[in-house]
Amino acid sequence: MRFLHRYKAIVKYKTAFYSFYLPVAAAMYMAGIDGEEDHAHARAILLEMGEFFQIQDDFLDCFGDPQVTGKIGTDIQDNKCSWLIVQCLKRASPEQRRLLEENYGQKEVDKVARVKQLYEDLGLPAIYREYEETSYQSLSALINEHAVRLPSQIFFSLAEKIYKRQK
Repeated sequence: MRFLHRYKAIVKYKTAFYSFYLPVAAAMYMAGIDGEEDHAHARAILLEMGEFFQIQDDFLDCFGDPQVTGKIGTDIQDNKCSWLIVQCLKRASPEQRRLLEENYGQKEVDKVARVKQLYEDLGLPAIYREYEETSYQSLSALINEHAVRLPSQIFFSLAEKIYKRQK
């Protein structure tokens, strides 16, 4: 699906590289860890972790509690290419897609509510919870597989900070 491909490219270059891989890679170089294989392993782990983080962020933008997150999400109003819209497009019937096209990217409260209701109707909160669990397990396996010569606790510590986060 072209939307998923576009979303993954946005996430990789918007979040995963600059928020996860680059800071750790800089620290690795500063610590004298400059092997190409070590950096390739760290990149594999951290790009996956960055995608996990961004999908969480997209979910929290829509379904997070503003009292906890500290912000009111606006991805729907801002017409953002988020994980939720990609999942919605993947599952929507022609009628649901029409409803989405009429309401997504609109500022009116009732239109935003229609999109959120459509997400609920399609079961996206449950799909996200399943994604969160399988993704965390996959990430843990990736850390165990690739952090052979690297201190795996650093990667596990980062993963635990974002797992099931609420803000």
